[in-house]
Amino acid sequence: MASDIEIAQQATLKRVTQIAAERLGIADEHLEPYGHYKAKISLNYLDSLKSRPNGKLILVTAISPTPAGEGKTTTTVGLGDALNRIGKKAVICLREPSLGPVFGVKGGAAGGGYAQVVPMEDINLHFTGDFSAIALANNLLAAMLDNHIHHGNELGIDVRRITWKRVVDMNDRALRDIVASLGGTGNGFPRQDGFDIVVASEVMAIFCLATSIADLKERLGNIVVGYTREQKAVTARDLKAHGAMAVLLKDALAPNLVQTLENNPAILHGGPFANIAHGCNSVIATQAGLKLGDYVVTEAGFGADLGAEKFIDIKCRKSGLRPDCVVVVATIRALKFHGGVDLKSLNSENLDALEKGIANLERHVRNVREHYGLPCVVSINNFTADTPAELALLQQKMGTHGVPVIVARHWAEGGKGAEDVARAVVDIIENGTQKADFRFVYEDDLPLLDKVRAVAQKIYGAADVTADAKVRQQIARLEADGYGHYPVCIAKTQYSFSTDANAKGAPSGHTINVREVRLGAGAEFIVMVCGDIMTMPGLPKVPSAEKIDLDESGRVVGLF
Repeated sequence: MASDIEIAQQATLKRVTQIAAERLGIADEHLEPYGHYKAKISLNYLDSLKSRPNGKLILVTAISPTPAGEGKTTTTVGLGDALNRIGKKAVICLREPSLGPVFGVKGGAAGGGYAQVVPMEDINLHFTGDFSAIALANNLLAAMLDNHIHHGNELGIDVRRITWKRVVDMNDRALRDIVASLGGTGNGFPRQDGFDIVVASEVMAIFCLATSIADLKERLGNIVVGYTREQKAVTARDLKAHGAMAVLLKDALAPNLVQTLENNPAILHGGPFANIAHGCNSVIATQAGLKLGDYVVTEAGFGADLGAEKFIDIKCRKSGLRPDCVVVVATIRALKFHGGVDLKSLNSENLDALEKGIANLERHVRNVREHYGLPCVVSINNFTADTPAELALLQQKMGTHGVPVIVARHWAEGGKGAEDVARAVVDIIENGTQKADFRFVYEDDLPLLDKVRAVAQKIYGAADVTADAKVRQQIARLEADGYGHYPVCIAKTQYSFSTDANAKGAPSGHTINVREVRLGAGAEFIVMVCGDIMTMPGLPKVPSAEKIDLDESGRVVGLF
Protein backbone atom coordinates (compact mmCIF):
# COMPACT_ATOMS: atom_id res chain seq x y z
CA MET A 1 0.00 0.00 0.00
CA ALA A 2 1.32 3.43 -0.93
CA SER A 3 1.93 6.00 1.80
CA ASP A 4 -0.45 8.91 2.31
CA ILE A 5 1.88 11.34 0.57
CA GLU A 6 2.42 8.97 -2.36
CA ILE A 7 -1.35 8.60 -2.82
CA ALA A 8 -1.76 12.38 -2.65
CA GLN A 9 1.04 13.02 -5.13
CA GLN A 10 -0.48 10.56 -7.63
CA ALA A 11 -3.89 12.24 -7.50
CA THR A 12 -5.39 14.10 -10.45
CA LEU A 13 -6.38 17.50 -9.11
CA LYS A 14 -8.71 19.97 -10.74
CA ARG A 15 -7.93 23.67 -10.65
CA VAL A 16 -9.53 25.26 -7.63
CA THR A 17 -11.43 27.72 -9.85
CA GLN A 18 -13.05 24.72 -11.57
CA ILE A 19 -14.00 23.14 -8.22
CA ALA A 20 -15.48 26.46 -7.10
CA ALA A 21 -17.48 27.00 -10.28
CA GLU A 22 -18.69 23.45 -10.91
CA ARG A 23 -19.38 22.31 -7.38
CA LEU A 24 -20.24 25.50 -5.49
CA GLY A 25 -21.29 28.02 -8.14
CA ILE A 26 -18.59 30.50 -7.14
CA ALA A 27 -17.31 32.70 -9.98
CA ASP A 28 -13.60 33.47 -10.40
CA GLU A 29 -13.92 37.05 -9.23
CA HIS A 30 -14.91 35.85 -5.75
CA LEU A 31 -11.71 33.84 -5.30
CA GLU A 32 -8.16 34.78 -4.45
CA PRO A 33 -6.09 31.86 -5.80
CA TYR A 34 -2.91 30.71 -4.06
CA GLY A 35 -1.48 28.80 -7.01
CA HIS A 36 -3.66 26.41 -9.00
CA TYR A 37 -5.14 24.25 -6.24
CA LYS A 38 -6.01 26.42 -3.27
CA ALA A 39 -7.82 29.73 -2.94
CA LYS A 40 -9.47 32.05 -0.46
CA ILE A 41 -13.18 32.79 -0.79
CA SER A 42 -14.09 36.48 -0.62
CA LEU A 43 -15.78 37.57 2.62
CA ASN A 44 -17.90 40.02 0.65
CA TYR A 45 -19.17 37.16 -1.49
CA LEU A 46 -19.99 35.09 1.58
CA ASP A 47 -21.89 38.06 3.03
CA SER A 48 -24.05 38.06 -0.11
CA LEU A 49 -25.21 34.50 0.68
CA LYS A 50 -26.82 35.33 4.02
CA SER A 51 -30.37 35.04 2.69
CA ARG A 52 -29.77 31.48 1.49
CA PRO A 53 -31.14 28.69 3.69
CA ASN A 54 -28.62 26.63 5.63
CA GLY A 55 -27.75 23.06 4.79
CA LYS A 56 -27.56 20.27 7.36
CA LEU A 57 -24.60 20.07 9.74
CA ILE A 58 -22.87 16.78 10.55
CA LEU A 59 -20.31 16.74 13.37
CA VAL A 60 -17.62 14.05 13.32
CA THR A 61 -16.00 13.21 16.66
CA ALA A 62 -14.35 10.13 18.16
CA ILE A 63 -13.50 7.97 21.14
CA SER A 64 -10.59 9.02 23.37
CA PRO A 65 -7.54 8.93 21.06
CA THR A 66 -4.87 6.25 21.30
CA PRO A 67 -1.55 5.50 19.57
CA ALA A 68 -3.47 2.84 17.64
CA GLY A 69 -5.27 5.54 15.65
CA GLU A 70 -8.95 6.30 15.12
CA GLY A 71 -9.15 8.22 11.82
CA LYS A 72 -11.50 11.10 12.63
CA THR A 73 -10.27 13.43 9.87
CA THR A 74 -10.10 10.51 7.44
CA THR A 75 -13.73 9.72 8.29
CA THR A 76 -14.76 13.35 7.82
CA VAL A 77 -13.24 13.37 4.33
CA GLY A 78 -14.54 9.90 3.45
CA LEU A 79 -18.06 10.78 4.62
CA GLY A 80 -18.05 14.00 2.60
CA ASP A 81 -16.98 12.08 -0.50
CA ALA A 82 -19.61 9.41 0.22
CA LEU A 83 -22.42 11.95 0.54
CA ASN A 84 -21.47 13.39 -2.84
CA ARG A 85 -21.39 9.85 -4.29
CA ILE A 86 -24.98 9.17 -3.20
CA GLY A 87 -26.20 12.39 -4.78
CA LYS A 88 -25.98 14.94 -1.96
CA LYS A 89 -24.24 18.29 -2.38
CA ALA A 90 -21.76 18.07 0.49
CA VAL A 91 -18.97 20.40 1.65
CA ILE A 92 -16.23 19.35 4.07
CA CYS A 93 -15.07 21.84 6.72
CA LEU A 94 -11.81 21.06 8.51
CA ARG A 95 -9.18 22.74 10.64
CA GLU A 96 -5.78 23.64 9.24
CA PRO A 97 -2.81 21.59 10.50
CA SER A 98 -0.30 22.94 13.00
CA LEU A 99 3.37 22.47 12.24
CA GLY A 100 3.80 21.27 15.84
CA PRO A 101 2.39 17.75 15.32
CA VAL A 102 3.49 17.67 11.66
CA PHE A 103 7.15 17.83 12.71
CA GLY A 104 6.56 16.26 16.12
CA VAL A 105 4.33 13.24 16.60
CA LYS A 106 3.38 11.77 13.23
CA GLY A 107 0.01 13.11 12.23
CA GLY A 108 -1.23 15.96 10.06
CA ALA A 109 -4.77 17.09 9.46
CA ALA A 110 -5.38 16.18 5.84
CA GLY A 111 -6.86 12.69 6.30
CA GLY A 112 -5.20 9.54 5.06
CA GLY A 113 -5.23 6.75 2.50
CA TYR A 114 -7.84 7.43 -0.19
CA ALA A 115 -9.77 9.87 2.01
CA GLN A 116 -7.58 12.97 1.94
CA VAL A 117 -7.77 16.65 1.18
CA VAL A 118 -5.18 17.91 -1.28
CA PRO A 119 -2.67 19.38 -2.08
CA MET A 120 -1.57 17.48 1.02
CA GLU A 121 1.97 18.87 1.26
CA ASP A 122 0.78 22.48 1.02
CA ILE A 123 -2.01 21.93 3.55
CA ASN A 124 0.37 20.41 6.11
CA LEU A 125 3.20 22.90 5.47
CA HIS A 126 2.36 26.63 5.71
CA PHE A 127 -0.77 26.39 3.47
CA THR A 128 -1.97 29.96 2.79
CA GLY A 129 -0.07 31.56 5.66
CA ASP A 130 -3.00 31.89 8.09
CA PHE A 131 -1.06 30.56 11.07
CA SER A 132 1.82 32.90 10.34
CA ALA A 133 -0.59 35.84 10.34
CA ILE A 134 -2.09 34.70 13.64
CA ALA A 135 1.36 34.36 15.22
CA LEU A 136 2.42 37.78 13.94
CA ALA A 137 -0.73 39.46 15.26
CA ASN A 138 -0.23 37.78 18.65
CA ASN A 139 3.44 38.77 18.83
CA LEU A 140 2.79 42.32 17.62
CA LEU A 141 0.60 42.76 20.69
CA ALA A 142 3.39 41.36 22.90
CA ALA A 143 5.92 43.73 21.34
CA MET A 144 3.64 46.75 21.76
CA LEU A 145 3.00 45.78 25.37
CA ASP A 146 6.71 45.65 26.19
CA ASN A 147 7.35 48.80 24.20
CA HIS A 148 4.68 50.68 26.14
CA ILE A 149 6.30 49.71 29.44
CA HIS A 150 9.76 50.66 28.15
CA HIS A 151 8.60 54.14 27.08
CA GLY A 152 7.21 55.25 30.42
CA ASN A 153 4.33 52.84 31.13
CA GLU A 154 1.61 55.47 30.99
CA LEU A 155 -1.06 52.83 31.70
CA GLY A 156 0.70 51.77 34.92
CA ILE A 157 0.99 48.10 33.95
CA ASP A 158 2.37 45.94 36.74
CA VAL A 159 5.17 43.90 35.12
CA ARG A 160 4.46 41.14 37.66
CA ARG A 161 0.90 40.83 36.34
CA ILE A 162 1.50 40.56 32.59
CA THR A 163 -0.56 37.65 31.24
CA TRP A 164 0.07 37.90 27.48
CA LYS A 165 2.53 35.40 25.98
CA ARG A 166 4.32 35.17 22.66
CA VAL A 167 3.62 32.18 20.41
CA VAL A 168 5.33 30.04 17.79
CA ASP A 169 3.79 27.24 15.69
CA MET A 170 6.30 24.61 16.70
CA ASN A 171 6.76 22.19 19.59
CA ASP A 172 9.58 23.78 21.60
CA ARG A 173 9.72 22.85 25.28
CA ALA A 174 12.66 25.21 25.88
CA LEU A 175 10.29 28.17 25.42
CA ARG A 176 7.71 27.09 28.01
CA ASP A 177 9.30 29.00 30.87
CA ILE A 178 11.88 31.67 30.09
CA VAL A 179 13.31 34.96 31.33
CA ALA A 180 12.80 37.82 28.89
CA SER A 181 14.38 41.25 28.44
CA LEU A 182 17.87 40.52 29.74
CA GLY A 183 20.84 42.62 28.64
CA GLY A 184 20.33 46.05 30.13
CA THR A 185 17.81 48.86 30.34
CA GLY A 186 17.55 49.24 26.58
CA ASN A 187 15.97 45.80 26.34
CA GLY A 188 13.15 46.40 28.78
CA PHE A 189 12.42 45.10 32.28
CA PRO A 190 13.50 41.48 32.90
CA ARG A 191 10.67 39.15 33.86
CA GLN A 192 9.71 35.51 33.85
CA ASP A 193 7.72 34.71 30.73
CA GLY A 194 7.00 31.91 28.28
CA PHE A 195 5.67 30.93 24.86
CA ASP A 196 2.54 29.01 23.85
CA ILE A 197 2.04 27.16 20.60
CA VAL A 198 0.00 29.19 18.06
CA VAL A 199 -2.97 26.81 18.21
CA ALA A 200 -3.36 27.49 21.97
CA SER A 201 -3.38 31.28 21.59
CA GLU A 202 -6.36 33.50 22.22
CA VAL A 203 -5.82 35.12 18.83
CA MET A 204 -6.40 31.71 17.22
CA ALA A 205 -9.61 31.30 19.24
CA ILE A 206 -10.77 34.79 18.28
CA PHE A 207 -9.94 34.09 14.63
CA CYS A 208 -12.11 30.98 14.72
CA LEU A 209 -15.05 32.53 16.58
CA ALA A 210 -15.22 35.92 14.81
CA THR A 211 -18.02 36.33 12.27
CA SER A 212 -16.72 39.40 10.42
CA ILE A 213 -13.84 41.88 10.22
CA ALA A 214 -15.73 44.18 12.60
CA ASP A 215 -16.32 41.36 15.08
CA LEU A 216 -12.66 40.31 14.78
CA LYS A 217 -11.45 43.84 15.57
CA GLU A 218 -13.83 44.19 18.51
CA ARG A 219 -12.70 40.89 20.01
CA LEU A 220 -9.02 41.71 19.51
CA GLY A 221 -9.53 45.00 21.33
CA ASN A 222 -11.05 43.14 24.30
CA ILE A 223 -7.96 40.96 24.89
CA VAL A 224 -6.65 41.47 28.43
CA VAL A 225 -2.83 41.56 28.41
CA GLY A 226 -2.21 42.25 32.10
CA TYR A 227 -3.18 44.32 35.10
CA THR A 228 -2.16 47.48 36.92
CA ARG A 229 -1.08 47.48 40.58
CA GLU A 230 -4.69 48.35 41.38
CA GLN A 231 -5.83 45.16 39.60
CA LYS A 232 -7.36 47.08 36.71
CA ALA A 233 -7.36 45.10 33.46
CA VAL A 234 -5.28 46.48 30.56
CA THR A 235 -6.50 45.57 27.07
CA ALA A 236 -5.16 45.52 23.53
CA ARG A 237 -7.49 48.44 22.88
CA ASP A 238 -5.78 50.41 25.66
CA LEU A 239 -2.46 49.78 23.87
CA LYS A 240 -4.02 50.81 20.52
CA ALA A 241 -2.82 47.50 19.08
CA HIS A 242 -6.09 45.93 17.88
CA GLY A 243 -6.31 47.87 14.61
CA ALA A 244 -2.87 46.77 13.44
CA MET A 245 -3.58 43.21 14.59
CA ALA A 246 -6.75 43.19 12.49
CA VAL A 247 -4.74 44.41 9.49
CA LEU A 248 -2.41 41.43 9.83
CA LEU A 249 -5.40 39.08 9.98
CA LYS A 250 -7.56 40.72 7.30
CA ASP A 251 -6.62 38.40 4.42
CA ALA A 252 -6.30 35.32 6.61
CA LEU A 253 -9.92 35.66 7.80
CA ALA A 254 -11.21 34.61 4.36
CA PRO A 255 -11.68 30.79 4.39
CA ASN A 256 -9.53 28.48 2.24
CA LEU A 257 -10.98 26.28 -0.51
CA VAL A 258 -9.27 23.04 -1.56
CA GLN A 259 -10.52 19.62 -2.73
CA THR A 260 -10.58 15.96 -1.80
CA LEU A 261 -8.93 13.19 -3.79
CA GLU A 262 -12.34 12.73 -5.41
CA ASN A 263 -12.47 16.42 -6.41
CA ASN A 264 -15.13 17.41 -3.90
CA PRO A 265 -14.95 20.85 -2.21
CA ALA A 266 -13.33 21.24 1.19
CA ILE A 267 -12.97 24.41 3.25
CA LEU A 268 -10.04 24.47 5.69
CA HIS A 269 -9.78 27.38 8.10
CA GLY A 270 -8.35 27.91 11.58
CA GLY A 271 -6.92 25.22 13.79
CA PRO A 272 -7.10 25.40 17.60
CA PHE A 273 -6.15 22.18 19.42
CA ALA A 274 -8.98 20.57 21.38
CA ASN A 275 -6.94 19.52 24.40
CA ILE A 276 -5.63 23.04 25.15
CA ALA A 277 -8.09 25.19 23.17
CA HIS A 278 -11.61 24.86 21.74
CA GLY A 279 -10.73 22.51 18.88
CA CYS A 280 -13.01 23.64 16.04
CA ASN A 281 -12.53 25.20 12.62
CA SER A 282 -13.73 28.76 12.09
CA VAL A 283 -17.35 29.83 12.42
CA ILE A 284 -16.95 31.70 9.12
CA ALA A 285 -15.92 28.50 7.32
CA THR A 286 -18.75 26.42 8.79
CA GLN A 287 -21.33 29.09 8.00
CA ALA A 288 -19.93 29.36 4.46
CA GLY A 289 -20.26 25.60 3.97
CA LEU A 290 -23.86 25.67 5.17
CA LYS A 291 -24.73 28.32 2.56
CA LEU A 292 -22.84 26.59 -0.25
CA GLY A 293 -23.90 22.97 0.30
CA ASP A 294 -26.89 20.88 1.34
CA TYR A 295 -24.72 19.01 3.83
CA VAL A 296 -21.64 20.12 5.74
CA VAL A 297 -19.34 17.57 7.36
CA THR A 298 -17.08 19.08 10.01
CA GLU A 299 -15.01 17.72 12.87
CA ALA A 300 -14.12 18.64 16.42
CA GLY A 301 -10.73 17.66 17.78
CA PHE A 302 -9.92 14.53 19.80
CA GLY A 303 -12.70 12.70 21.65
CA ALA A 304 -16.33 13.72 22.13
CA ASP A 305 -15.46 14.74 25.70
CA LEU A 306 -13.13 17.48 24.46
CA GLY A 307 -13.70 18.72 20.90
CA ALA A 308 -17.40 17.88 20.70
CA GLU A 309 -18.15 19.33 24.14
CA LYS A 310 -16.42 22.58 23.17
CA PHE A 311 -18.13 22.55 19.77
CA ILE A 312 -21.45 22.45 21.65
CA ASP A 313 -20.72 24.63 24.67
CA ILE A 314 -18.50 27.25 22.99
CA LYS A 315 -18.87 27.29 19.20
CA CYS A 316 -22.61 26.53 19.07
CA ARG A 317 -23.38 28.75 22.04
CA LYS A 318 -21.59 31.71 20.43
CA SER A 319 -22.67 31.19 16.82
CA GLY A 320 -26.14 29.67 16.92
CA LEU A 321 -24.94 26.63 14.94
CA ARG A 322 -26.69 23.33 15.71
CA PRO A 323 -25.52 19.90 14.49
CA ASP A 324 -28.19 17.70 12.92
CA CYS A 325 -26.27 14.47 13.51
CA VAL A 326 -23.02 13.30 15.13
CA VAL A 327 -20.70 10.56 13.85
CA VAL A 328 -18.55 8.93 16.55
CA VAL A 329 -15.45 7.30 15.09
CA ALA A 330 -13.74 4.26 16.61
CA THR A 331 -11.49 1.39 15.60
CA ILE A 332 -11.37 -2.15 16.93
CA ARG A 333 -7.64 -1.62 17.54
CA ALA A 334 -8.17 1.51 19.63
CA LEU A 335 -10.93 -0.11 21.67
CA LYS A 336 -8.66 -3.06 22.46
CA PHE A 337 -5.99 -0.58 23.54
CA HIS A 338 -8.52 0.98 25.92
CA GLY A 339 -9.16 -2.56 27.13
CA GLY A 340 -5.53 -3.03 28.12
CA VAL A 341 -3.82 -4.54 25.06
CA ASP A 342 -0.34 -3.20 24.27
CA LEU A 343 0.43 -1.76 20.83
CA LYS A 344 2.37 -4.81 19.63
CA SER A 345 -0.59 -7.15 20.19
CA LEU A 346 -3.42 -5.10 18.68
CA ASN A 347 -3.59 -7.14 15.48
CA SER A 348 -4.46 -10.30 17.41
CA GLU A 349 -8.09 -11.09 18.24
CA ASN A 350 -8.89 -10.33 21.87
CA LEU A 351 -12.58 -10.29 22.70
CA ASP A 352 -12.09 -9.75 26.45
CA ALA A 353 -10.02 -6.62 25.92
CA LEU A 354 -12.43 -5.36 23.26
CA GLU A 355 -15.38 -5.77 25.61
CA LYS A 356 -13.56 -3.78 28.31
CA GLY A 357 -12.52 -1.08 25.85
CA ILE A 358 -16.03 -0.65 24.45
CA ALA A 359 -16.84 1.17 27.70
CA ASN A 360 -14.99 4.18 26.28
CA LEU A 361 -17.15 4.22 23.16
CA GLU A 362 -20.31 3.68 25.19
CA ARG A 363 -19.64 6.73 27.36
CA HIS A 364 -18.96 8.94 24.34
CA VAL A 365 -22.19 7.77 22.69
CA ARG A 366 -24.18 8.36 25.88
CA ASN A 367 -22.69 11.84 26.20
CA VAL A 368 -23.66 12.73 22.64
CA ARG A 369 -27.21 11.45 23.04
CA GLU A 370 -28.01 12.26 26.67
CA HIS A 371 -25.97 15.40 27.41
CA TYR A 372 -25.73 17.03 23.97
CA GLY A 373 -29.17 15.74 22.96
CA LEU A 374 -28.05 14.75 19.46
CA PRO A 375 -28.66 11.67 17.29
CA CYS A 376 -25.55 9.73 16.34
CA VAL A 377 -23.97 7.01 14.23
CA VAL A 378 -20.92 4.95 15.19
CA SER A 379 -18.46 4.59 12.32
CA ILE A 380 -15.90 1.81 12.72
CA ASN A 381 -12.79 2.66 10.74
CA ASN A 382 -11.88 -0.76 9.34
CA PHE A 383 -8.46 -2.42 9.65
CA THR A 384 -7.60 -5.66 7.85
CA ALA A 385 -6.82 -7.35 11.19
CA ASP A 386 -10.39 -6.82 12.47
CA THR A 387 -12.06 -10.24 12.88
CA PRO A 388 -15.73 -11.17 12.32
CA ALA A 389 -16.02 -12.14 15.99
CA GLU A 390 -14.75 -8.73 17.11
CA LEU A 391 -17.11 -6.87 14.81
CA ALA A 392 -20.03 -9.03 15.96
CA LEU A 393 -19.24 -8.34 19.63
CA LEU A 394 -19.08 -4.61 18.98
CA GLN A 395 -22.40 -4.66 17.11
CA GLN A 396 -24.03 -6.67 19.89
CA LYS A 397 -22.74 -4.46 22.72
CA MET A 398 -23.62 -1.20 21.00
CA GLY A 399 -27.00 -2.51 19.83
CA THR A 400 -28.38 -1.85 23.31
CA HIS A 401 -27.82 1.88 22.77
CA GLY A 402 -30.05 2.08 19.71
CA VAL A 403 -27.45 3.63 17.40
CA PRO A 404 -26.29 2.32 14.02
CA VAL A 405 -22.80 0.78 14.12
CA ILE A 406 -21.35 0.74 10.62
CA VAL A 407 -18.03 -0.55 9.33
CA ALA A 408 -16.41 1.99 6.99
CA ARG A 409 -13.57 1.35 4.53
CA HIS A 410 -12.93 4.85 3.20
CA TRP A 411 -9.20 4.71 4.00
CA ALA A 412 -8.77 1.96 1.40
CA GLU A 413 -11.76 2.69 -0.89
CA GLY A 414 -12.38 6.43 -0.62
CA GLY A 415 -15.97 7.66 -0.62
CA LYS A 416 -17.30 4.31 -1.81
CA GLY A 417 -16.17 2.74 1.47
CA ALA A 418 -18.24 5.20 3.56
CA GLU A 419 -21.51 5.10 1.61
CA ASP A 420 -23.27 3.05 4.30
CA VAL A 421 -22.33 5.66 6.90
CA ALA A 422 -23.58 8.41 4.58
CA ARG A 423 -26.92 6.66 4.08
CA ALA A 424 -27.36 6.17 7.82
CA VAL A 425 -26.68 9.86 8.47
CA VAL A 426 -29.09 10.94 5.74
CA ASP A 427 -31.74 8.59 7.12
CA ILE A 428 -31.44 10.17 10.57
CA ILE A 429 -31.52 13.73 9.26
CA GLU A 430 -34.18 13.39 6.57
CA ASN A 431 -36.40 10.73 8.15
CA GLY A 432 -35.97 11.57 11.82
CA THR A 433 -35.10 8.01 12.83
CA GLN A 434 -33.44 9.38 16.00
CA LYS A 435 -34.86 12.23 18.03
CA ALA A 436 -32.82 15.42 18.41
CA ASP A 437 -33.12 17.52 21.57
CA PHE A 438 -30.08 19.81 21.43
CA ARG A 439 -28.83 21.12 24.76
CA PHE A 440 -25.76 22.61 26.40
CA VAL A 441 -23.98 20.83 29.23
CA TYR A 442 -24.44 23.90 31.47
CA GLU A 443 -26.25 27.23 31.42
CA ASP A 444 -24.63 30.67 31.17
CA ASP A 445 -25.61 31.78 34.67
CA LEU A 446 -23.93 28.89 36.48
CA PRO A 447 -20.80 29.92 38.47
CA LEU A 448 -17.55 29.20 36.63
CA LEU A 449 -16.33 26.39 38.85
CA ASP A 450 -19.78 24.80 38.70
CA LYS A 451 -19.54 24.86 34.91
CA VAL A 452 -16.30 22.90 35.15
CA ARG A 453 -17.99 20.56 37.64
CA ALA A 454 -20.91 20.02 35.25
CA VAL A 455 -18.57 18.98 32.43
CA ALA A 456 -16.42 16.88 34.76
CA GLN A 457 -19.31 14.99 36.31
CA LYS A 458 -21.61 14.63 33.30
CA ILE A 459 -19.04 14.15 30.53
CA TYR A 460 -15.88 12.85 32.22
CA GLY A 461 -17.56 10.67 34.87
CA ALA A 462 -15.64 12.50 37.61
CA ALA A 463 -16.69 12.67 41.25
CA ASP A 464 -15.74 16.30 41.78
CA VAL A 465 -13.53 19.25 40.88
CA THR A 466 -10.81 20.72 43.07
CA ALA A 467 -8.81 23.94 42.96
CA ASP A 468 -6.40 25.54 45.42
CA ALA A 469 -7.11 28.83 47.19
CA LYS A 470 -5.18 30.92 44.66
CA VAL A 471 -7.17 29.49 41.71
CA ARG A 472 -10.46 29.96 43.55
CA GLN A 473 -9.52 33.59 44.22
CA GLN A 474 -8.78 34.10 40.51
CA ILE A 475 -12.14 32.60 39.60
CA ALA A 476 -13.95 34.78 42.14
CA ARG A 477 -12.18 37.86 40.75
CA LEU A 478 -13.18 36.97 37.17
CA GLU A 479 -16.79 36.62 38.28
CA ALA A 480 -16.65 39.93 40.14
CA ASP A 481 -15.23 41.58 37.00
CA GLY A 482 -18.22 40.42 34.95
CA TYR A 483 -16.84 37.35 33.20
CA GLY A 484 -18.88 34.76 35.11
CA HIS A 485 -21.33 34.23 32.24
CA TYR A 486 -18.56 33.02 29.90
CA PRO A 487 -18.34 29.34 28.96
CA VAL A 488 -15.34 27.34 30.16
CA CYS A 489 -12.71 25.81 27.89
CA ILE A 490 -11.17 22.89 29.78
CA ALA A 491 -7.55 22.13 28.91
CA LYS A 492 -6.63 18.57 29.85
CA THR A 493 -5.11 15.41 28.43
CA GLN A 494 -6.94 14.02 25.42
CA TYR A 495 -6.05 10.42 26.20
CA SER A 496 -8.46 9.85 29.07
CA PHE A 497 -11.72 11.00 30.60
CA SER A 498 -9.56 11.80 33.64
CA THR A 499 -6.46 13.99 33.90
CA ASP A 500 -4.30 10.85 34.01
CA ALA A 501 -3.27 10.02 30.45
CA ASN A 502 -2.75 6.38 31.46
CA ALA A 503 -6.30 5.85 32.74
CA LYS A 504 -7.84 4.09 29.73
CA GLY A 505 -11.40 2.96 29.07
CA ALA A 506 -14.05 4.85 31.02
CA PRO A 507 -12.65 5.76 34.44
CA SER A 508 -15.16 7.05 37.00
CA GLY A 509 -15.04 8.67 40.41
CA HIS A 510 -11.82 10.57 39.75
CA THR A 511 -11.12 14.20 40.64
CA ILE A 512 -10.41 16.97 38.13
CA ASN A 513 -7.98 19.52 39.55
CA VAL A 514 -7.95 23.02 38.06
CA ARG A 515 -4.36 24.22 38.40
CA GLU A 516 -4.50 27.44 36.36
CA VAL A 517 -7.11 29.88 35.04
CA ARG A 518 -6.70 32.05 31.94
CA LEU A 519 -9.09 34.78 30.85
CA GLY A 520 -9.95 34.91 27.15
CA ALA A 521 -11.85 38.20 27.13
CA GLY A 522 -11.66 38.48 23.34
CA ALA A 523 -12.53 34.84 22.71
CA GLU A 524 -15.21 35.17 25.41
CA PHE A 525 -14.37 32.04 27.35
CA ILE A 526 -12.33 31.07 30.41
CA VAL A 527 -9.57 28.48 29.98
CA MET A 528 -9.38 26.07 32.92
CA VAL A 529 -6.02 24.27 32.80
CA CYS A 530 -6.30 20.85 34.47
CA GLY A 531 -3.81 18.17 35.41
CA ASP A 532 -0.36 18.40 33.82
CA ILE A 533 -1.40 19.48 30.31
CA MET A 534 1.02 21.89 28.59
CA THR A 535 0.09 24.78 26.29
CA MET A 536 3.51 24.43 24.65
CA PRO A 537 4.09 20.78 23.65
CA GLY A 538 7.53 19.21 23.29
CA LEU A 539 8.99 17.05 20.54
CA PRO A 540 9.18 13.26 21.05
CA LYS A 541 12.49 11.41 21.24
CA VAL A 542 12.31 10.68 17.50
CA PRO A 543 10.36 13.57 15.92
CA SER A 544 8.69 13.18 12.54
CA ALA A 545 10.96 15.98 11.29
CA GLU A 546 13.80 13.44 11.09
CA LYS A 547 11.97 11.61 8.28
CA ILE A 548 10.74 14.62 6.28
CA ASP A 549 12.95 15.62 3.36
CA LEU A 550 13.15 16.67 -0.29
CA ASP A 551 14.17 14.17 -2.97
CA GLU A 552 16.46 15.04 -5.88
CA SER A 553 13.53 16.34 -7.93
CA GLY A 554 12.40 18.67 -5.14
CA ARG A 555 9.39 16.60 -4.06
CA VAL A 556 8.51 16.32 -0.36
CA VAL A 557 9.06 12.82 1.03
CA GLY A 558 8.45 11.28 4.46
CA LEU A 559 5.40 13.44 5.20
CA PHE A 560 3.06 10.65 6.42
